[in-house]
Amino acid sequence: MSDTVTTMSHCKTLVVEDGEAFRRFLCATLIETTECEIVGQASDGLQAVHQAQELQPDLILLDVGLPTLNGIQAARRIRQLSPNSKILFVSQDSSPEIAQTALKEGGHGYLVKSDSIELASAISTVLAGAQFVSSRLKPH
Repeated sequence: MSDTVTTMSHCKTLVVEDGEAFRRFLCATLIETTECEIVGQASDGLQAVHQAQELQPDLILLDVGLPTLNGIQAARRIRQLSPNSKILFVSQDSSPEIAQTALKEGGHGYLVKSDSIELASAISTVLAGAQFVSSRLKPH
């Protein structure tokens, strides 16, 4: 295995989720199933933008439905301020249109919250440079 900065073992991660219980779940899942290091947490889009600029994380888990600035608007700003960060949207919205918009606006992946069993797979796919989309959003 090549020793790149974006392997899971050296992955600095920012977790952005307004629901405290789900944010704790994401952090616990990251700790248990990946070797990612959680370097920051935010509960709204504006905090996400500021922390992304300050921390320059390798990976950002970003909710779409956030207060102050929604995740898609935040992603647009983050692309400018932290261009090397990979964004994995984690949203309860399973609309293919929302997922496409999120990916078009700078997301590297889109995971529906109810598919969170796929989180580790989504992270490794995105860090490898490929696009991840929840299985429920793929045409059958």
